[in-house]
This record gives sequence, structure tokens and C-alpha cells, in this order.
Amino acid sequence: MIRVLLAEDQAMVRGALSALLTLEEDIEIVSEVSRADQIVECALATQPDIALLDIEMPGGDGLTAAASLHETVSDCRIIILTTFGRPGYLRKAMESGVVGFLVKDTPASELAIAIRRVMAGERVIDPELATAALSAGRNPLTDREQSVLSVAANGSSNAKVARILHLSEGTVRNHLSSAIQKLDARNRTEAVHIASQKGWL
Repeated sequence: MIRVLLAEDQAMVRGALSALLTLEEDIEIVSEVSRADQIVECALATQPDIALLDIEMPGGDGLTAAASLHETVSDCRIIILTTFGRPGYLRKAMESGVVGFLVKDTPASELAIAIRRVMAGERVIDPELATAALSAGRNPLTDREQSVLSVAANGSSNAKVARILHLSEGTVRNHLSSAIQKLDARNRTEAVHIASQKGWL
């Protein structure tokens, strides 16, 4: 039996996934969690073969949890199953030890096949997303530019961004200007939109 940990915050989606995968003769759901900060603890307790993780969850996010899980329970193979098929997310996932990345509109039969393929040592990536990730290229933003854009995303003024990140307003302006230029955006709002769509924030 392939032992699976399922991490998904939406109860209805989690229940449907669990029910569908349980119909497979060789797959057993050994634990279900609804928060990112429960994943590692639960994996340590149940020792699953596969962890099926969503990205956006309370208590953190699936990509950060995947990196921790990869370090802590190295035998557990990780598949990301998400609504958010963004190129930057795929790159982050691969860097975090993830070996499968699928979007939620994947048919249940294909998900079961993907679990078996990952269990056999293969990588399984949604082909459209893989193509998009290659065409999008690497994230051009520095860590500081990303953090400035992230804080600015909710409409905060330069002064407020500076206070939150303990920077001078001039430094914030410089980072925003650099990010806007790198993303070929007209303004900070467009820069935030582009970076978000690519999964770089």
C-alpha cells in the first residue's frame, strides 16, 4: 500500500480527494491536515510514503512546509496539488525537494497514476506548467525587492513599507524602482500584479 498524507485546508476538497484516492486498491490515506504548520508533525507521527500538499493554507504555506518536510522526513516524496499553477511556484517547489506538481483540475485517475509514478521514483510535473515555467525564466527580483513589493502589495505608502521593513524611504523607493524596471512594469501596482502572477511573491 502507498501511504498518503493529505494536506488541504478546504474540507470539501480534502474529503473528495480522500474519498477518490481511497477507492484505489493500492492507496491508503494515513492522515489529513488542514494547516501547513501541522504537516511535519503529522508526517513524523504517521510516516507516509507520499505527502500531497496544497500551497495556500493557514499556518504557513505548502512550499515552506515542503522544504521542512523534505529535511525532516526525507523518505517522504512530496507532490504539490494546487489551484495556483504559477511558474515561480514550480521553481520554488523543485528547490524545496518536491517531485510532483499538479493542478487541481487534474482528473482523479491521473492523480492516482501520478502518485504511483512518484512512488516509483519519477518526477511528475503538469506539462503546461512546465512549459510556462521555462518560458517565464528565473525570478529576476532580489529577496529585498520581493519583500518590498510584497509589503507594498496592499497599497502601503513608501513610508509605511520603510517602517515595516526597517529601511529608509529612499531605499524603499530604489528597490521599488528596480523591481518595476526588471518586470518591465509601468508602476508598482503593475509590478505587484506581474510578480504575483508568476509566483514570485
